[in-house]
Amino acid sequence: MIEEGYFAPQLTGGGGGKGRTLRTEQRLERLGIRLEEMAFWRERAHEDLDAWSFNGAALELGQSWPKLEGVSLLEHPRVVVPEEWPVEELRLELDLGGEGLVRLSYPSRDADLFGMDTQHRSWPIKAREFSLSVEAVARLPLGVPNRGARLNRARLVWAEVDLVSLARKLSLVMEAARSLGDHDVVDPLLACAERALGLLRWPSATTEYLSRTAGSFEMQQIWSLPDGLEAHPPALDDEHRDAIRFAAQELDADLAQLKARFPSQGAVALTGHAHLDLAWLWPLDETRRKARRTYHTAVGLMDRYPEFVFNQSTAQAYAWIAEDDPALFERMKEMAAAGQWEPTGAMWVEPDVNLPAGESLVRQLLYGQRFFKRHFGKTHTVCWLPDCFGFTGALPQLLAGAGVGNFFTHKMNWSETNKFPHDLFWWEGLDGTRVLAHQFWNPSGGYNGEPGPASTLATWGNYRGKRDFPQTLLAIGYGDGGGGATSEMIERVRALESFPVVPELHFTKVSEFYDSARSAVEEVDLPAWVGEMYLEYHRGTYTTQGRTKYLHRRAERDLVAAEVVGAMAVLSGGERLGSLEPLWQVLLRNEFHDILPGSSIREVYVTAESELEGVVDDAADILRQSMNRLSDELVDVGERDAVVVVNPDAAPRPLRIESTEGLPGGQEVDGGSILSGTQTVAGLSAHVVMEAAPRGALAVSERLLENSMIRVKLNSGGTLESVYDQIAQREVLDGRGNQLWAYVDKPRAFDAW
Repeated sequence: MIEEGYFAPQLTGGGGGKGRTLRTEQRLERLGIRLEEMAFWRERAHEDLDAWSFNGAALELGQSWPKLEGVSLLEHPRVVVPEEWPVEELRLELDLGGEGLVRLSYPSRDADLFGMDTQHRSWPIKAREFSLSVEAVARLPLGVPNRGARLNRARLVWAEVDLVSLARKLSLVMEAARSLGDHDVVDPLLACAERALGLLRWPSATTEYLSRTAGSFEMQQIWSLPDGLEAHPPALDDEHRDAIRFAAQELDADLAQLKARFPSQGAVALTGHAHLDLAWLWPLDETRRKARRTYHTAVGLMDRYPEFVFNQSTAQAYAWIAEDDPALFERMKEMAAAGQWEPTGAMWVEPDVNLPAGESLVRQLLYGQRFFKRHFGKTHTVCWLPDCFGFTGALPQLLAGAGVGNFFTHKMNWSETNKFPHDLFWWEGLDGTRVLAHQFWNPSGGYNGEPGPASTLATWGNYRGKRDFPQTLLAIGYGDGGGGATSEMIERVRALESFPVVPELHFTKVSEFYDSARSAVEEVDLPAWVGEMYLEYHRGTYTTQGRTKYLHRRAERDLVAAEVVGAMAVLSGGERLGSLEPLWQVLLRNEFHDILPGSSIREVYVTAESELEGVVDDAADILRQSMNRLSDELVDVGERDAVVVVNPDAAPRPLRIESTEGLPGGQEVDGGSILSGTQTVAGLSAHVVMEAAPRGALAVSERLLENSMIRVKLNSGGTLESVYDQIAQREVLDGRGNQLWAYVDKPRAFDAW
């Protein structure tokens, strides 16, 4: 039998000192092995929760889900914590086979709710008795179906909290040393970890040791594990725990001394975040569930970590929460008032900003700012668009008009050919309006960041604006499909306070970051980017999902026309119509940057087309009512047929009307009639047209169309033989026109991208 002993440091390496024989990489490898070993003692004790039901029917741990489609309810009856287990050191660990909303119900009728996914599987409890229910879907991150969903793990764990804390710091030492490369601090930093390991007293009795480590990779490679392994092997004893606490104290002291020699370089302002695509690889209904899970997780973290600040955009998601979970919405408002939850973004959704008309972008800002002002008491000063596919040069002017002077994105780092040159700069719009823009480049997860040395050192190192403003932003939290930050992330931020070289980390509101940046750059000649920010990526999206794009443009125009004609009818004495804001909100959510461009799954477009068709139909009904009211006010009944023509645009337009019905004085065509003339209809005006002045003679034959401006000849195959400009007296075509070409299009990544 092996005697119990110490974690001996062996020979330290690097630096060329006396007796040092190990290279840095070898020392890192050894530290990693020790950390893997320590992980098997993180549980002091555990009890499996094995009385589950699935939609009312019993389901044992390890069994597969009977049904994979839709939302299922998993429940576990009353759990009683063993008397000797302290509640503050307990964790509930669940891996039930999918994503879900976990509800812990206590005898006091109090309850805690948390989001469950592959990155959020461990939560604290706060009472000695509780029951469980989980609304779950058999899905993995990013909408991937889990076709093998089963109850993998459900366990109440009494954690070795001091060991967990020490292992976290040792893990951060290893990550920092790897990230710093040949920096002078690496050798003494590793020596700090090695000295701490040398102070540990560790179990090494054969049976107990093998029982604890039986699940390790190395043990699983053995031909046959020995008999007699224990399901619940002994935990650490008080002597081991005393050694752990002493080693942790010494490690803290050593790191503090090292930081005095190698102080932090730079500063990274952290904001908790959960990028939640309104739809992408999942439909809107799942997004509503994802939002509840994500926001409950964030609020729970705020309760336990008063320094944690979380930002979230998208008024549409907030509106859904207000409908689906009013109690959660009230908690979000409370946390916002306390300064921990930061609504941001100013818009109804995070829209594509290339395809929508300017009026739609104005409505994004109008309805977004109005919602946040109504429910949270203030409007926003930061436009938060981390993931949109490029940015129109008209946006700064529109932002400034909505009181938004700051802009954030991460996406311009994604350009494939030309690297975007700035990360703190003035973005100047087409009219000369400027907003302060910032983006960070975190190669380890982008806007779904993690606050370890690897990402913080890289983000600070990549920051080119540090001479003008000595801190950069970094968003932390799992995202794209929501999820957000974890307690481990925040614990790592706390642990890194004592580390040398690593940038200073602190949580902040995004708006406060921009306020500080503005103050710092008032007298600085910041670089400026003028006009469009064109993204050299995702460009194929703009040629996909043509029906959605058509319906979107139709809905945009029809809503504007319905509002204008309705207003004209009121000004003429007609009855006032109700607000069209609900219809606009449907349109605006379908401008989300993974819906309108065309990068989502089929189910998303089934919903989008149905919703947009509904907007078009409702706008047409409103427009018809307003036209009738306007006609009643403007036109006296007479004997001659006429057409009331309204131009809802601000600019004049030539007279051209297409209708499925016959038009007085119009020309019959397939599907209806056309009325066209030389008259011009002034902007925002209504006219009664009884006769349309013809535009001139028109000659028509089987293969010829000709008027005073143009002559078009067709050949027998349907292509254009000639297009002759009568005014310029020249042939327009060089060869045949109207040819049909087919190309092979096989994108590199994602069918629509």
